Amino acid sequence: MVAKTNLSHHLLLVSTLLHLLTTTFAIGVNYGTLGNNLPPPSQVANFIKTQTIIDSIKIFDTNHDILNAFANTGITVTVTVGNGDIPSLANLNSARGWVAANIAPFHPRTRINRIVVGNEIMATANKPWISNLVPAMRTIHKALLLAGIRNVQVTTPHSLGILSISEPPSKGQFRRGFDRAIFAPMLQFLRETKSPFMVNPYPYFGYSPKMANYALFKRNRGVHDRYTGITYTNMYDAMLDAIYSAMRKLGYGDVGIVVGETGWPSVCDPGQPACSMENAAWFNGNLVRRSRQGKGTPLMPNRRFETYLFSLFNENLKPGPTAERNWGLFRPDFTPIYDAGILRNGQRGSGRGGGRQRPRPTPGKQWCVPKPGVSDQALQANIDYACSQGVDCKPIQPGGACFDPNNVRSHASYVMNFFYQTHGRQAFNCDFSNTGVLTAVNPGHGTCRYI
Repeated sequence: MVAKTNLSHHLLLVSTLLHLLTTTFAIGVNYGTLGNNLPPPSQVANFIKTQTIIDSIKIFDTNHDILNAFANTGITVTVTVGNGDIPSLANLNSARGWVAANIAPFHPRTRINRIVVGNEIMATANKPWISNLVPAMRTIHKALLLAGIRNVQVTTPHSLGILSISEPPSKGQFRRGFDRAIFAPMLQFLRETKSPFMVNPYPYFGYSPKMANYALFKRNRGVHDRYTGITYTNMYDAMLDAIYSAMRKLGYGDVGIVVGETGWPSVCDPGQPACSMENAAWFNGNLVRRSRQGKGTPLMPNRRFETYLFSLFNENLKPGPTAERNWGLFRPDFTPIYDAGILRNGQRGSGRGGGRQRPRPTPGKQWCVPKPGVSDQALQANIDYACSQGVDCKPIQPGGACFDPNNVRSHASYVMNFFYQTHGRQAFNCDFSNTGVLTAVNPGHGTCRYI
């Protein structure tokens, strides 16, 4: 009996360790699509996999093109249920239909690891959404099980507006009325299903000139919590510990925490001192380093937090103030806006000036051309994409220097190389969804000169 008990205990420890190793070390990014100049999902997937340390993404819908693009990449994907769908998904038949349409066709080729139900629902004041939130979470989980899918978590993200008290962190408390009616049953569900509580802590929104260093991970005198004797040296830790304290007050301090969104915009409207490329680089760079080091917080010193930066791209169609369109780590052509420490090859952003990154030629001249055997359909897609990204495509039009020979492959070769030469001369600028290759042989011919 003793040996059997020890074996069971050992297996439990191994299982727990494997769960921690596979769920808590991720550096993720929110991949929003509110832009008319963004690259196709296939190129995004290839870029993230081959050029960055990002191992997970979070999207704000169930975009099937994105889910297909991330198939077989090994990158985990968190998908989102639309706010307006929440009441209907509290019904099991509706939830089963939603899972059948949006999860089952893609999983597990696409590593969908989590479904988030709505986005910051408690801040909407929409009573049908709020009252159906936990029932919908439970029903979607049941629908997953009925579909034979047992490794997809269900949760929902929250702003820090769910707290009525956030300072000092040890006194963190959920808003009265919602604590027992919403958060207690929600946390119970998360405990039962081994899913995390997702929060979106943004020190940017708590910024003031007086507290700038505290918000930005810079050296400061700190803020003292007299109830614990802890002096907090950054706002981010204080926010997470306030959430933890609120959870612990309800008896759910054991439930894990995932950071669904956090970040810092690089450009704002005039008169907003919080915004600058330097501040964005400093905040996100420190966040990435902390995540990789596995630093916890004063009240959760041994925890590692799966963290999703906001966001992958600047999105030019987002409404609101200028900052809303400038949260991105990358421009649509994949050049980094600043160095956040997530590129594999140590590339750095454009620094203080905010200009385009200066191309770095590789030793010896290289040109980008299509791979042998690539279909005309794929090459035409490359032409359409490159021409939409500012490539001068007049030379491949009738009468142009590169119009002849008049075929898709020749035209694609010219525009793919033009894109590669003018967008940084990095290998990923010649990937084109794995249809491009670099060559040391100049493909120019006759009057068609390749740059």
